[in-house]
Amino acid sequence: MHHQHSTINTAPSTQHHRRTTIDTISGLNEGCSWRWSTFYGLNQVSSPSSEFITLTAMNLENILLEIDPPLALITINRPEKHNAISLATLAELHHAVDTAAADESVRVIGITGAGGRAFASGSDLNEVANRDLRKAMEPIVQGLAAKLESLPIPTIAMIDGICMGGGLEIALGCDLRVCTPLSRFATPEGKLGIIPGGGATARLPRLVGKGWAMEMMLMGQSVDAERAQQIGLVTRIVEPEALMGHVRGMANHLAGFAPFVPHFMKAMVHQGMEGSLASALAMEKFAQGALVQTEDKTEGINAFLEKRKPTFKGR
Repeated sequence: MHHQHSTINTAPSTQHHRRTTIDTISGLNEGCSWRWSTFYGLNQVSSPSSEFITLTAMNLENILLEIDPPLALITINRPEKHNAISLATLAELHHAVDTAAADESVRVIGITGAGGRAFASGSDLNEVANRDLRKAMEPIVQGLAAKLESLPIPTIAMIDGICMGGGLEIALGCDLRVCTPLSRFATPEGKLGIIPGGGATARLPRLVGKGWAMEMMLMGQSVDAERAQQIGLVTRIVEPEALMGHVRGMANHLAGFAPFVPHFMKAMVHQGMEGSLASALAMEKFAQGALVQTEDKTEGINAFLEKRKPTFKGR
């Protein structure tokens, strides 16, 4: 596939990998793969038949995408708005997730917010104020959370600061959530005369239990990082200056597993929770039965017995 670009400027980087700023690239939805750390900038194309700006090129004005294998880092870049999720931002998040997922060198996707004050403060209220029933019934944030949940690779929400409303619902779509000590979480929609619309009423009780989900949604009050960890909303608390390195370490660890492992693990948990215990256990057996026939299983066991690092091939 041929990429059309207006300018490509390569600047020195303080990190030990190549970083390239690409102003315009076409054709990202065709499954391209980049093996270096790249910031993507794309031409914006509007689609009148869709809520989102779609097709093969977009102008990433609200997010940053950096691919440094095995991690793809997506940064919501609206610090002046506490990284509020506008529809344009949501469209770019969809596109960035699709781009990262299409790169075979990416084994983990991390999502964070710029500025050190917020992961995402929620949906952009200027847009919500004019939202009618037709628009409210569209997937919007629910669609992004579902996409993250269904990806074959793990996703990590890297939370530093405010994580509320639609921002929390994006984090709930991730497989893992890591936060900094001063982070705060809330579902404050009730104070606005509405209820959550991005999945919190379904995903939050599945994650933290009915009691704390009702506490957070009915009361609308924020919980701090320590409480969030106590109830299982986050699993790790890391100092802000260590957050990026910590998540990169997690990504490197996850990349050491056979590629089928996180894919199957996610499917078993997400789909297994939707049915009966008996059906989930049966599905688990069939899934393990498939994996024991792979080359990677043989390699994993041999490497363990031979006390060496395995070389997995995704076969």
